[in-house]
Amino acid sequence: MGTIGELGEFGLIGRLTRRLPPGPAVRLGPGDDAAVVAAPDGSVVATTDLLVEGRHFRRDWSGPYDIGRKAAAQNLADVVAMGARPTALLIGFAAPAGTAAEWAERLYDGFADECAAAGASVAGGDVVSAPLITLAVTALGDLGGAAPLTRSGARPGDLVAVRGRLGFASAGLALLTEGRDAPEELIAAHRRPEPPYGAGDEARAHGATALLDVSDGLVQDLGHIAAASGVRIEIDSAAVPVPEALGPDGLRHALTGGEDHAFAGTFPGAVPPSWSRIGVVTAGSGVRVDGREPPSGAWDHFAR
Repeated sequence: MGTIGELGEFGLIGRLTRRLPPGPAVRLGPGDDAAVVAAPDGSVVATTDLLVEGRHFRRDWSGPYDIGRKAAAQNLADVVAMGARPTALLIGFAAPAGTAAEWAERLYDGFADECAAAGASVAGGDVVSAPLITLAVTALGDLGGAAPLTRSGARPGDLVAVRGRLGFASAGLALLTEGRDAPEELIAAHRRPEPPYGAGDEARAHGATALLDVSDGLVQDLGHIAAASGVRIEIDSAAVPVPEALGPDGLRHALTGGEDHAFAGTFPGAVPPSWSRIGVVTAGSGVRVDGREPPSGAWDHFAR
């Protein structure tokens, strides 16, 4: 099948776009100067992320399909965290000319399948040559006429709840760093997160006052809600879901581990049945775990 350099820019684009089925919101997909995506709400939710080889993924740890699914998932989850439904992705793909064409195709298979899981599709993008594989992914979403769910609406008395896995990706990364390949459940979680894409609709239906995607660690991300809302968030560690699979450091992984792309929100009354209540919003500032300063260790792109 050769390399992407042998295919050339337009040969590669043609090979990749044939693998991308259009979604219902895409009026005009790849092939023109720009895509056309429906915006029934009259406004568009937009978010973007950069992933750089060696910093956000390693090809000796993850295959191209999983890398594609992970890159799509972290952007689609941000759209859901705004209370919107994902509609489309735009993908910038930079790679060395010697990269196998089959590797690129499997990457885009991952993009397409993760989009399908969220009800979206790839609408377009760009490809260029670069020394390292780099992905620039932009996700778009539709609010359906509703107001966005932001980080600034939490109020004292609200309940704090989470939906999705916590700490699995972090535990899997620790195993890979140690040169281990089991438990497979944790390794797979690092390679391919599984955001519960229905969480946004569930949160809105139960009157959520604030919502976000847990990408950098539960404590750190809840701190964003606390800061934006001018409140304190009290976490009860005994209520945080910590499956046995996470091992003896399970609570630490659940509190500080990122990249699972679970969701955390605040609710003025009962939380949705599929969510786990883990705390309460009070007057004050910051985040406390069992009334104390929380553990450190959350992800910071510039700290390591």
